Amino acid sequence: MKVLLSIKPEFAEKIFSGEKKYEYRKVIFKRDVTCVVVYATHPVGRLIGEFEIDSVLSERPRDLWEKTKEFSGITKDFFAEYFQGRERGYAIKVGRIRKYEQAVLPDSVFKKGFVAPQSFRYVDALGL
Repeated sequence: MKVLLSIKPEFAEKIFSGEKKYEYRKVIFKRDVTCVVVYATHPVGRLIGEFEIDSVLSERPRDLWEKTKEFSGITKDFFAEYFQGRERGYAIKVGRIRKYEQAVLPDSVFKKGFVAPQSFRYVDALGL
């Protein structure tokens, strides 16, 4: 199964360049997900690629940072602010990546209109 994640353009680009090897989340999916479709948020507003999930780490934020900071693609301050007040955080380890040759308008893929997910959205095969 695939999941759609909304990711800020600067972080999405770091994922596809290989600089950012972990995508952080406050909540994680309950189903068996093997692939992430990346929706680069405003001002891009398009599906730009996907990556396989290598693994998902679930830790206290302090421990999560220590295990992932080398390839976090973000600052320690940004990380701390994101997980402030949380007992647990999640890091999706980026596996094999595939950037689309042409970014895709979400409305051309989703039949009932597109609303960017706040955390994630399960998707069936999109044919991308």
